[in-house]
This record gives sequence, C-alpha cells and structure tokens, in this order.
Amino acid sequence: MTDALRIAIVHYHLRAGGVTSVIKQAVASLQSRDVHVAVLSGAEAPPDIAGAKSAVVEGLNYADPSRPPCTPEFLVERLDEAAAKALGAPPDVWHIHNHSLGKNFVFTEAVFLMAERGSRLFLQIHDFPEDGRPANYRDLLSAVGRGDPGRLGARLYPQAPQVLYAVLNHRDARFLREAGCPAEHVCLLPNAVSGKALADAGGAPPQDGLFLYPTRAIRRKNMGEFILWAACEPGARFAATLAPTNPADLVVYRRWKEFAASCGLPVSFELGLDGKVPFQELLNSARAIVTTSVAEGFGLAFLEPWLAGRPLAGRDLPEMTQGFKNEGMSFPSLYSRVRIPVEWIGLDAFRRKVESGLAQMMSAYGRAPRAGDVESAVAAATEGDLVDFGRLDEALQEQVIQRVHSSPALRAAVTPSGLAPDLTPEETIGANRRIVELNYGAAQYGGRLMESYRALMGRVVEPVGTLRAETLLDKFLSPERFFLIRT
Repeated sequence: MTDALRIAIVHYHLRAGGVTSVIKQAVASLQSRDVHVAVLSGAEAPPDIAGAKSAVVEGLNYADPSRPPCTPEFLVERLDEAAAKALGAPPDVWHIHNHSLGKNFVFTEAVFLMAERGSRLFLQIHDFPEDGRPANYRDLLSAVGRGDPGRLGARLYPQAPQVLYAVLNHRDARFLREAGCPAEHVCLLPNAVSGKALADAGGAPPQDGLFLYPTRAIRRKNMGEFILWAACEPGARFAATLAPTNPADLVVYRRWKEFAASCGLPVSFELGLDGKVPFQELLNSARAIVTTSVAEGFGLAFLEPWLAGRPLAGRDLPEMTQGFKNEGMSFPSLYSRVRIPVEWIGLDAFRRKVESGLAQMMSAYGRAPRAGDVESAVAAATEGDLVDFGRLDEALQEQVIQRVHSSPALRAAVTPSGLAPDLTPEETIGANRRIVELNYGAAQYGGRLMESYRALMGRVVEPVGTLRAETLLDKFLSPERFFLIRT
C-alpha cells in the first residue's frame, strides 16, 4: 500500500467560470482516490469546492497595476508555505492552471523557478497567449522575455522530465511537440462532460422543431453563418441562448440582432434567459443542436448534444473532432465549410480584406506577413470559384445573406443545401452518447489525472531546457488557419 499523494492545485482565482469549473471537476473526481488535495488561489475559494482544503496566497491573483508586484522568489515561498500547511507536508505534485497566459508575470516566473529547483509540475494549459491573445503575448515578451523570444520560450515553457504539460486537444499537443516539447512531456487531458443537467432531455427530435445554438455569441462563434441558415431553411426556427459580455463582441452581436430583425428572419436571441422556458424544454423542442463556431479550445459543443439525446448540426472543426472520430464517434450532419460563389462578394475585395486582416493579426504579435502568406490564406478559403462563408467578415457575410434572402432561388448555390438535410439516425445518437459517457465522465477524468501524477512521480529530475517559442507562434499564426472574424 503506497502513501497517498499530496496534490496542490493552483490557479489565479476561483471566480465562477471555466477554469474554476474544471478545478471543481478535478477535486470531485479525486475524492475517492488515494490523494490529499489542496486548492491554492489568490482569492477565497467558494464553499462548493468540497473535498479539498483551500488557502489564499498573496501575490497569486491577476496582476494589479495599482499595487507593486512581489518577487517570484517571494511567491514561491508563499506557495510552499500554504501548500505544506494545507497538506501537512510539501506537495508531491503541483497541478498548476494557465501559468503561461500572461495574467501575472510574477506567477509565470515563479513556476519557472519551481521547475528549475526540481518540483514536479503538472502544467494544465487551457488557453495559449499565442492563440488569439496578442496583448497577453506582447506583455509576456516584454516582461518575461525582455524582448527576446528565446528567453520567453525558456521561461514560459520550461522543458524537463519533472514538467508535464496537459492540453485539451490533439492540435495543442502537436504544436507543442513541433516546437520542441518531447512527446513524453505532453499529455491530453480533455475536460470532463457532465450529463446530469441533460438527463431529462431526449426522445425523437421534432421534424419541424428548433435549431438551437446554446452558446455565448462571441465573434468566433460565427453567428453570421447561423443567420445564413435561417435565410436558407424556410419554415424552420432558429435561436441562440447567450449574449457576449465582452464590449467588442457585444457590438458585433447587437449588429447581428438588428440585421436579422431588419430581414424578418426567424431568429430568436437570448432564448430562455428570462427563465420562462426551462433549458430542458428548449432541448426537447430542438430538432438539432447547432454549432457554427470557427475555433474552439476543447470541443464541448461536439460532445454535449449526444448526452441530451439530440443530433448535432453545423460546422466541423477537425482540429477538435478528429480525436472524437478516432474513438468511434460519428458526425453525419456536420460540414467542413459552407461554399458560396466567390463572385457574390468579389475575389479581389475578399483578397484585400484578407491582406489587411492578416497584416493586422501579425502586427498584433510584432510580426509582418511573409511573401506568399496572403495567397496561402486565400487558397485555404477558396475552392475554384467558391469561397467558404465562414472565412468572410461580418460585412461580407451580410451581403451574402441579403442576396439569398431577397432571391430564394439562389439558395441552390449554397453548399451544403441545408443545415440538417437529413436527421441523424437515433442509433448514431445513442452510439455517440455511449462513447461520451465511456470516455469523458468524472471517473475517467480522475483516472487520467492519477495516471499523470504517478507518471511524474516516477521521473528523474533534470536541468530545464527550452522550447522554440517562435515555432509555437508560427503554428498558431499559420495563414492557412486565418479567419477574418478572428481578427
């Protein structure tokens, strides 16, 4: 019988939201296992993180410009003291969330110091500063890298056997490997998926029901494509559930609401937000759950509908779904792109927008497009005389929707011919649900965590090496991955 492992879970804060939910899942999944868990953060833990002791650590929260920062050495001391007090001894493994995001440079440097001294670190990355967070990246390059990308790579992503990186998807794992992270230093840790809230949903999807997009409608969710389908599917109803909270996204969202209303399209927004229609009823009335997003971190949208007993329709994201497909899941109502005639928007006009948008994105990261980058981005968006609707910006998307709405005969030029021309067979829904329950439940999540912790315990401690930060940035900024609605 081995001694119980002591695990210190660390995050900037424990406010309601994505990472806090993941921490709660982790704590719950570890309760029946041979571990002692402490949760350390820069703010008080909410009372519903059961099964773990918690402590507030000075200097760990998001950086506050109004207060002078502590030193990395001071923060390491505070973390050591808090963990030892909560666990009764120093932790065997430090499970640290989003250390590289750029919310607290002192914390980033502290994690590097911990790697250097030989602490066993399980670094769980939910969001990369290289992926659509240029302000974070610029600040990191200045404060941590001191203007040197090589130094930034060394401090941001220390490489050693005692450091294990946990990522959400195969894409992120591949990007890290291609930037110099050994395969044995990276593991996949997909989020757990809970079906409890969906247990009452199910039954045969109504033929004339609702196309429901349960999402917070930020720009990358590609609301224009959702509204396009409302213009192409006569007699159908469409609804999205949540408005953005970010001011920039909110401006775009309000424009889409006004546009859909001006065209008289059958689209409802913030459906169910007033609580008058329970979410279960929305699911039960849905012909299909929809996703038109052009970028995701994990791909929860591709898993949850099956637990609700509902088909999924919309845009496939192979970077997210290939792993699910490898496990046997099937997505018969997803499409790779929405093809429309490029003459509807003008190829030259599209190329100019790509050139400007690509330059803007690169400039935000302190770069400039290389020769051929614009052509690569345009080629990725087009097929002969067709262009992917999802690669357009909102203004061009509006042009297309207005054209189709005012001339219904033009719907025939849109491929695929509809959002869900054929309902997913019930046997496929059931098979997908079983795969999700088998591979993405709390028990499986806890098992993956324990496997990773024990792997770390068996490793030798070596001096830290570096990662090629410029290569990692190259991967995320590849022009083939460029979408105008992500600028």
